[in-house]
Amino acid sequence: QVQLVESGGGLVQAGGSLRLSCAASGRTFSSRAMGWFRQAPGKEREFVAGITWGGSRTNYADSVKGRFTISRDNAKNTVYLQMNSLKPEDTAVYYCAAGPNGRNFVSSSENLYDNWGQGTQVTVSL
Repeated sequence: QVQLVESGGGLVQAGGSLRLSCAASGRTFSSRAMGWFRQAPGKEREFVAGITWGGSRTNYADSVKGRFTISRDNAKNTVYLQMNSLKPEDTAVYYCAAGPNGRNFVSSSENLYDNWGQGTQVTVSL
C-alpha cells in the first residue's frame, strides 16, 4: 500500500493555471504507474492523465490535451498535474491514483489503480 496526499487545489479564474501535487509514502513510488482523475458535482469520476514509472509515456483525456501536463519526480515521490488555460468545466475534485507495485502501464481505467488519495478541490470561475 502507498498513501497519497494531494495538494495545490484552489479557486482560479478561467484562463488561469494551477499545479497539483501528489506526494506518496513509502519506497515503491518509482515502480508504480500514476494517474489523475477528477469528479465534478453530479458526475462520475473520470480519467484526466496517466504516466508510467519513469515518465516516458503519458496519456490524457481528450478534454485536457494540450492544456494539462502530467509529470513525476521519483526522487521526491511526487507526481504533478500542471493545468493551464483552465475552464469552468474543469471544476472538480481531483484525485491522485497509484497502480500496483511492479506493474507499469498508462491507462484510463480506474480498475487498474489500487491506491487513491483523498482529493483536492479545483474551482474555476468565469
